[in-house]
Amino acid sequence: MEIETIKKLEKEALKKSGTDFTRLGFALFFMIGVLTFSFLNNGGISNNMFLAIAALIGAYMAMNIGANDVANNVGPAVGSKAMTMTMAIIIAAIFEASGALIAGGEVVKTIKKGIIDISAFGGNADPFIWAMMAALLAAALWLNFATAMKAPVSTTHSIVGGVMGAGIAAAGFSIVSWGTMGKIAASWVISPVLGGVIAAAFLFAIKKSIVFKDDKVAAAKTYVPVFVALMSWAFVTYLTLKGLKKIWPNVVELLNLLPLVSIEMTKKPTLFVALVLGGIAAGVIYLIVKKKLASSSVQLENSKDSVNTLFTIPLIFAAALLSFAHGANDVANAIGPLAAINDAVVNGGISSKASIPLWVMSVGALGIALGLALYGPKLIKTVGSEITELDQIRAFSIAMAASITVIIASQLGLPVSSTHIAIGGVFGVGFLREYLHLNDKHDTIEEEKSLIADERETLEAYNAELTTLEKKGKKSKEDYERIVELYKLIETEKKIIKSAKKHIKKAQKVEYVKRDAIKKIIAAWVITVPAAAVLAAVLFFMIKGIMI
Repeated sequence: MEIETIKKLEKEALKKSGTDFTRLGFALFFMIGVLTFSFLNNGGISNNMFLAIAALIGAYMAMNIGANDVANNVGPAVGSKAMTMTMAIIIAAIFEASGALIAGGEVVKTIKKGIIDISAFGGNADPFIWAMMAALLAAALWLNFATAMKAPVSTTHSIVGGVMGAGIAAAGFSIVSWGTMGKIAASWVISPVLGGVIAAAFLFAIKKSIVFKDDKVAAAKTYVPVFVALMSWAFVTYLTLKGLKKIWPNVVELLNLLPLVSIEMTKKPTLFVALVLGGIAAGVIYLIVKKKLASSSVQLENSKDSVNTLFTIPLIFAAALLSFAHGANDVANAIGPLAAINDAVVNGGISSKASIPLWVMSVGALGIALGLALYGPKLIKTVGSEITELDQIRAFSIAMAASITVIIASQLGLPVSSTHIAIGGVFGVGFLREYLHLNDKHDTIEEEKSLIADERETLEAYNAELTTLEKKGKKSKEDYERIVELYKLIETEKKIIKSAKKHIKKAQKVEYVKRDAIKKIIAAWVITVPAAAVLAAVLFFMIKGIMI
């Protein structure tokens, strides 16, 4: 029997190691391919080998973004069983790459968030190139470690920490914009709190208007179109603001061809225009969903599970749109420093903004998609099921929080992280479940407390009678029999009180959010910037030592 067990364990271990080697093989093949292409494509440029190595690191960074960050977009949908893992990976990979290539921007700021002053390099391109390479590699290594630890962290904060640490190593502490760093530190609180509050608010609204009703079918037919329309409004607004900046002039030209439509040409969409487009989409979606639910073809049972199924398709669209917007925005985390290095090598100088060649954008887009496919499932499981249990309604609330929080924060100028928002949303729905559970158990707890009070009075009476009888000098047979009976009654009363206390403790101690997961994730968030900074500083000195 033991031999058979050992053989099974060996078989599983070989299978797992084989899968791990296959993943590693694909990752290395992609990175070496990027290295080779960059080297051959830029053969006539001095320092082309340095650029090729930077491209290799950029590919490594992009894969780590795909493995860690993208899980936040599809994790809740997978955890709620709205889509399978395979389906989520395919949808996310396609839309992440599409977002990066279609709407990723032609120009990127070389220094993410303006956290260091590039004038401190004095126009000397070499230290700048070394610093950007160190920052990129440090951020990628930290993300790799975080993914291995199943900790969803902010890729933006990783690259910010890397740039800060490499900048300090290159030019001292004065190079850092500490005010900007203070805002980024504030986002550690702002992002998850906003995400959690908005997700909890939507979940409570759905429960109050549909799930808690006696006739859930009638309530669903009334309110589900409203919630899906609100989601459409939020996502079209979010996508317009964050995902269409690059192609906005083309979109304006197309819209102005429509009758009765006149939109002023701007470099990027305004909030008002985004809200109007979102409102139009929401109106159309509302009518479609309402008509669909009113038709006899949709059969609903008067249960929460039946209501949950109505949010499945909206969740799939949400995951796709979040992935598209994420690819359009966060691809800069992978290729921003690479674009800066490319600009510095090609032009021999330092600029605050750099154009992004198509091959650089493709490295970011393909790397994110490949990293998600190879190593994304680990973090998708963490976000989707290892923090709190999710169903479609809860996942829908988290997706709403992700889009609305980014819209609010971007208009208020608040620095937020999409990772922190999504995880905050997961925490928010979990804690709301705990709160509602305690409310449901409130009457039971009060009954148990009342029972304990009554039993204690009875117990005190028995103890008082027992004390009196035991102090009595001459006892009759009846007295001894009563003393024995009192001991039994006292023991019974103690058991009743102990049992009631256990029931209260059990009701109060229910945890729908795993505390160990919270501690691990928050710890990873807090140390992301300093960890990436220290690693980048060390790598900068190593690169400098090799080059000099």
